[in-house]
Amino acid sequence: MKSLEAIRQFNEERDWDQFHTPENLAKSICIEAGELLECFQWNNDFNQQDVCEELADVTSYCIMLADKLNVDLDEIVLDKLEKTKKKYPVEKAKGISTKYDKL
Repeated sequence: MKSLEAIRQFNEERDWDQFHTPENLAKSICIEAGELLECFQWNNDFNQQDVCEELADVTSYCIMLADKLNVDLDEIVLDKLEKTKKKYPVEKAKGISTKYDKL
């Protein structure tokens, strides 16, 4: 993953890894997600560049947390997708947003 190597290098150059505990990274994900949500706070007239920058921040912290926990992001996303497919079978969930326990 190119982004993981770039993030690692960026943090190593600044000696920031010492601050990147799983707890701090999880907090940072939430903080940045709030900033992403703020882009849509009052209406749907959002600034694409601002949204992309906040999305990049959220994604970067997710990549860093996965790296810190020694988990493969692709693997955990695909594993979770398989579980979610069982909760939301196509024949029951297609075209509706009802929660799985109400299908």
